[in-house]
Amino acid sequence: MSAKPIMIQGTGSGVGKSILVAALCRIFKRDGWRVAPFKAQNMALNSYVTAKGKEMGRAQVVQAEAAKLEPEVEMNPILIKPSSDTKAQVIVLGKPIGNFGAMQYHQFKPRFLKIVEKSYQKLARNFDIIVIEGAGSPAEINLREGDIVNMRIAQMAKSPVILVGDIDKGGVFAWIWGTVDLLSPEDRKRVKGIIINKFRGDKDILSPGLEFLEKKINCPVLGVIPYFKDIKIQEEDSLSIEDKNFSKKGKIKIEVIYLPHISNFTDFDYLKEEREVSLKFTGRGESLDNPDVVIIPGSKNTIGDLFYLKEKGYAKKIVNLAKKGKIVVGICGGFQMLGKKIEDPYYVETHKGKIKGLNLLDISTTIEKRKVTHQVKATPLKVFNPHQVLTGYEIHMGRTILGEGVSPLFKITRRSQQKVEILDGAINKEESIFGTYIHGIFDNDEFRTEFINLIRKRKGLPLLKNTNRCINREQEYEKLANLVESNLNKDLIYKILRKGLG
Repeated sequence: MSAKPIMIQGTGSGVGKSILVAALCRIFKRDGWRVAPFKAQNMALNSYVTAKGKEMGRAQVVQAEAAKLEPEVEMNPILIKPSSDTKAQVIVLGKPIGNFGAMQYHQFKPRFLKIVEKSYQKLARNFDIIVIEGAGSPAEINLREGDIVNMRIAQMAKSPVILVGDIDKGGVFAWIWGTVDLLSPEDRKRVKGIIINKFRGDKDILSPGLEFLEKKINCPVLGVIPYFKDIKIQEEDSLSIEDKNFSKKGKIKIEVIYLPHISNFTDFDYLKEEREVSLKFTGRGESLDNPDVVIIPGSKNTIGDLFYLKEKGYAKKIVNLAKKGKIVVGICGGFQMLGKKIEDPYYVETHKGKIKGLNLLDISTTIEKRKVTHQVKATPLKVFNPHQVLTGYEIHMGRTILGEGVSPLFKITRRSQQKVEILDGAINKEESIFGTYIHGIFDNDEFRTEFINLIRKRKGLPLLKNTNRCINREQEYEKLANLVESNLNKDLIYKILRKGLG
């Protein structure tokens, strides 16, 4: 039997579609249904590597976890990772197929649509309910032709649509009304309900507006979801960093450089929740202060972002902090930037073939055509307890050679469930500057404790005996589902599911 679909579309980007899909996945799962998420095409730099070594958007990973599923690339068959203002790497079913401009990508859409249809059909055969997520707005008239993510997917799946609007941004009634009004008559019929998201205040004050809206668009409001800050769900879009103040008072001050093409910023989710740790993202005109630690994160355009660091003065500041003995850490692209040079002989990232690095580590990097994507297990070789086993993942296209002035930081013992012995990362002789290709190292409790204690020891502070698990994802999914379910007309949701487009 084919699954019952329901699709969440939005009046624009950032209105909360991904989070609401995750909430519905958990709600349906708790009600005893086999439920899976689906998003045909995703544009995001914060990706994830599956157990099979394939890459997909993090939002669908979160949604799969909420549904208590192992993430599969069919849940997000097309992933687009922007590398510049005009080009992006296109990943199909977990593997990159090239860097495309907008027109070139548009030409491939018929082929991609067939892949999307097969992916959806595979899920539909194995689940009771598919919660589909749209992208941006379905009312973008210039994008309607060739659409493979919004109403075209609703048509393919024969799915009713729930439209979500963000009231926190203001103008939500005009936004919803305008979106519905700009749809074709056929697509307008697909919209079966409205959700108002991110509401602050007294819902009674909102009631007259909701009644007017329901009459105007002939569609019920299914719920008003409160604005929340205390539920920790991993974000996919780096724009979310701008909307949140991660900084808090703490004895340990860590600054992460906000790169123009920052990727996998969720590497720091656990670290920023630690007690006595003040972590903030610095960039876009902000000054780099005098932190205990500077971290250069991953990047989708390492060479371009290294130019940015130099042009904006961050490179000089980082080097000066390193000379003063401050700890400097590089993750993936940030690790490459710490070296003597980065070469791009195949022009994978830019038209600039090479660039001098920050020269803080005796390493050199060459950007290669082949992309490395693996879940990994590793053990530390320097500074940290060598008996612990770290879990994380690799997503990179570079090969880094170590010079005599550094030592490897980790030994990778498993890649995509295969036993290996591969040296990773580098650390200087003073043990103050180090980098790695492994994302997610700070998610490991013991390693995170040792890292914080490394800083505390340098500052003359007493060492921590251990750190608690800062984020229990299962508890956070339950909190999200409880909040949404208590503010949603679930009976109407199930009625829409049963009736479909009838």
